[in-house]
Amino acid sequence: MRLLNRLNQYQRLWQPSNGEPQSVTIGELAERCFCSERHVRTLLKQAQDAGWLEWHAQSGRGKRGQLCFLVTPESLRNTMMEQALQKGEQLNVLELAQLAPGELRALLQPFMGGQWQNDTPTLRIPYYRQLDPLHPGFLPGRAEQHLAGQVFSGLTRFDTHTQRPCGDLAHHWNISADGLRWDFYIRSTLYWHNGDAVSSTQLHQQLLMLLELPALNKLFISVKHIEVTHPQCLTFILHRPDFWLAHRLASYSSHLAHPEHPFVGTGPFRLTLFTPELVRIESHDHYHLSHPLLKAIEYWITPQLFSQDLGTSCRHPVQIAIGKPEELPMLSQVSSGISLGFCYLTLRKSARLNILQARRLVNIIHRSSLLQTLEVDENLITPSNALLPGWTIPQWDELDEVALPEKLTLAYHLPVELHAMAEQLRQALALLGCELTLIFHNAKNWDGNHPLAQADLMMGDRLIGEAPEYTLEQWLRCDQLWSHVLNAPEYTHLQTTLDALQVQANEDDRHAALQQVFATLMHDATLTPLFNYHYRISAPPGVNGVRLNPRGWFEFTEAWLPPPSA
Repeated sequence: MRLLNRLNQYQRLWQPSNGEPQSVTIGELAERCFCSERHVRTLLKQAQDAGWLEWHAQSGRGKRGQLCFLVTPESLRNTMMEQALQKGEQLNVLELAQLAPGELRALLQPFMGGQWQNDTPTLRIPYYRQLDPLHPGFLPGRAEQHLAGQVFSGLTRFDTHTQRPCGDLAHHWNISADGLRWDFYIRSTLYWHNGDAVSSTQLHQQLLMLLELPALNKLFISVKHIEVTHPQCLTFILHRPDFWLAHRLASYSSHLAHPEHPFVGTGPFRLTLFTPELVRIESHDHYHLSHPLLKAIEYWITPQLFSQDLGTSCRHPVQIAIGKPEELPMLSQVSSGISLGFCYLTLRKSARLNILQARRLVNIIHRSSLLQTLEVDENLITPSNALLPGWTIPQWDELDEVALPEKLTLAYHLPVELHAMAEQLRQALALLGCELTLIFHNAKNWDGNHPLAQADLMMGDRLIGEAPEYTLEQWLRCDQLWSHVLNAPEYTHLQTTLDALQVQANEDDRHAALQQVFATLMHDATLTPLFNYHYRISAPPGVNGVRLNPRGWFEFTEAWLPPPSA
């Protein structure tokens, strides 16, 4: 606050002449700065000693002195911000950066990317929107899902190379022959970010809390109860075998927080600041796995002005650039890939829309230029021809003569590319005599007061992280979308099928059975993928170890910066 006050006082001195030399009395300066004459003399001396201005006083009360300015308030603000950043005084930076969003972005850009701050490596990432709180359970945004995985740990985690579950808070686990008892053996040297030792009782308490959340209760529907069978062992007793259990516990939605401090976890980074303008995480000194090479990572929130009709989260930045303006010509693409996650269309069969009409709608999308002509950024999306690699979409012929309904309703949510898709589809159907009413749900998923009951068609974004087959099983089991897409008997049959599928101990058998479930949904024109995203990360030469992960981010635990040259 002191820096901001000094800057504000300097601006009050500067403004009457816009930086031109002034002939002014001490009394006038004191009145301008809302302080005493004695205090304004102190301000002038401090500013002169700092090299900001020159003050030539005249002897005698009421005499006019000469005030000359040596720096502009804008350059002074930049200098103060840079000094505060180098000292790790992030809150001072935010106070100094009380500007319009565009100006704030311009001011912060020189300080982005990888830098050594107080002899510790720090990575600063400019981000386009505020981050939602990291509450327990499912989170709608990719950035929040990724961040939750850095701050919190689960009993298990997904191996970054095989994407299969492996030990995390639990060193390992055993499964009984009938698949109804799972013993997870907890590591003996675990610490929360606040320094408290982790106990199995605390983990048990947090797991029971997760089971009370409606969405996670669906996820763990096969769990009968959880026991602390030993100070270092948690035991799950199941109603029926569930060989996805280790996957479910590895998902970010099942990660565990301190029972008394919801933002304190056991992950590789601890959360030290979470404000609408800045989120900062620092490495956890007592992390139980390999320690990160970066000391701190900061998200600097610099939102742009978005259309109110599309909400404040309508951008979908899948292409991350890390660096300062002078480094932009040197930025190189360090990691890229096509997302396994996809935007999708679901079609509810009813008296208004039969299966042949639904199939013709799917053909209109995939057999025309509709997806190729969407008005979106170049090289952002690629049309889907499969739900997952090898899970191809069906082909139908001789449907051009099928008459479409006169009226249909489409509900869709973010990202913004679905707005372009909805409008394109509306225009295409209008040419075929079908009036499509659009309902936009201003969210990243179907939570809250959604319009699903009013819709014949629904579009959304299915994020996929690690273990894509498991992620799709979780989608069918937990997303309330499916209870609206399917009628009651169909929905019950789907859940019964998932229950039968999970009891298969062999992973390949589970994957094959799940593929058949989705093949049926696509064959019935209940579901079709629309497009995938191009994930890209670019970084200057000084930022190393950046590797794209399934969520379109990079592994913070693997990134590193070379030490500064002497």
